[in-house]
Amino acid sequence: MILVACALVACQTQTHPAFSPIPSPSPHTAATVAILQSGDVPAGLNVCPGSGPIDVYLSVLAGADAALASRESDQWQQLGKEGATQGAISIFAANPSACNAELGATSNVKAMTSFVARFADEGEADRAWQSGIFGFPPPPPNLLTPGLTRGAATGLGLSSFTYDRPSVRLASWRRSMFVALVVVSNLDLTAFKAATAAIDPRLN
Repeated sequence: MILVACALVACQTQTHPAFSPIPSPSPHTAATVAILQSGDVPAGLNVCPGSGPIDVYLSVLAGADAALASRESDQWQQLGKEGATQGAISIFAANPSACNAELGATSNVKAMTSFVARFADEGEADRAWQSGIFGFPPPPPNLLTPGLTRGAATGLGLSSFTYDRPSVRLASWRRSMFVALVVVSNLDLTAFKAATAAIDPRLN
């Protein structure tokens, strides 16, 4: 005991470098932060009511189109069964009529929709992406039709695919423990790529 006490006294009289605590891992991005924000979309597109947490969106949608809200609620519940812990959606449209369309997609209104779900780990997220996000499973690699791109060529990683047509453009991908879906209607390719580029770095 005396030796231990002496050693402690000796240590206290010596100068030692200060040790910094190991920083805790950065918290993962909330789904509501990862979705498209007002500053991410072209001028002329206004945010639709209900944009934000998926539960809020479904509640607002139910007041306008109960059948569509029920279908999208089923899609969200399926993601929950696959491990999703958070979900958020944002819709921006040039006309309010697109706010109540499925994922904002119409034949003649400019609109952008983004959906992001967060999972407990990358494995759960990838399995959910493989199963299909909101009814959009990835196409088989050997069955790509014109306008469909899968994998690294999308610029969104291996677990990704895009569908490119002038009237509607869609991207679905998995990054880290997130899955994301972007649907752009009646907007050009530049606007579509800007939307996916805004979301992708937030998926961490």
